[in-house]
Amino acid sequence: MKDFRSVESARGQFGPSALAIGNFDGVHIGHQALLREAVRYASAHGITPAALTFYPHPTAVVAPRHVPLLICSLEKRIQLLAAAGAERILVLPFTPEVARMSPEEFVSQILVDALETKAVFVGENFHFGHKQSGTPDVLRGLAERYRFYVRFLKPVSLRGEIVSSSAIRRYLASGNVSRVGRLLGRCFSLAGPVVTGHGVGSKQTVPTLNLRSAPDRIVPRGVYVTETVELPSNRRWESITNAGFRPTFGGNELTVETFLLGKWEGDGPQEIEVRFHHFVRAERQFPSPEALKQQIFKDVSVAQKYWRRRTKIGIPAASIY
Repeated sequence: MKDFRSVESARGQFGPSALAIGNFDGVHIGHQALLREAVRYASAHGITPAALTFYPHPTAVVAPRHVPLLICSLEKRIQLLAAAGAERILVLPFTPEVARMSPEEFVSQILVDALETKAVFVGENFHFGHKQSGTPDVLRGLAERYRFYVRFLKPVSLRGEIVSSSAIRRYLASGNVSRVGRLLGRCFSLAGPVVTGHGVGSKQTVPTLNLRSAPDRIVPRGVYVTETVELPSNRRWESITNAGFRPTFGGNELTVETFLLGKWEGDGPQEIEVRFHHFVRAERQFPSPEALKQQIFKDVSVAQKYWRRRTKIGIPAASIY
């Protein structure tokens, strides 16, 4: 897999390609279905399966007051697109200049000239170009003019609900990480360096690993049964995680604090990924650190029962839900 961060860097090294286009935030099961079609077409026609995504999110340029928090980081998005079969990935910087491109300029200058696109795969509601003037009918006309195949895919539904990044964000905001896992096809996760906390946990409650999450990421608030993975070694622990503002201690910044149910050997993890499996309870303020400590022990008991139940019914620890 090769990823490119500009049109010029991709020129001459990208195509001929079967190209899936989208924001692909989260790379959920609908995105994965789109990639599968591009991969299938590429294999049948001897060309390269590829993806074009945008960064930052286009709303950062066209509607900056409405920029959504992201489901996954850009690097994670690239990894997931590659895992779905994309062998070439262009991360197109979404600039005011790109936003002003007409649909034909976007197709002729980027898709055809730079990326040597022979086939385009998009959702049936895909719009592009200046002020979203590139409708599906416009793209069909341009595909005929520039002689590439285009296919519009219907949205993927799961149990009667259309799978979308917006729906996933809503479920994360309410803490329903189990539903999110089904829409993503894997656990929602946060990854980053382990940072020094305020020292309160080790002194007054229980010691935790504190994860620094990027400010543009959505963080589900509450207490969760989680799985903590050390990066890059992939050592893993069953865990319980609190994501919130530490109201018992008057906190005013969002923290992600994870308590491992097992001990680690040697030095503690320096970078971790926390995978969210199951909602336990909402974060709340306790009358004292001791009361919080007792609640943490109860939360740990819930997590232990969760993992025992999974083992009993034969679900592998590393399974997605």
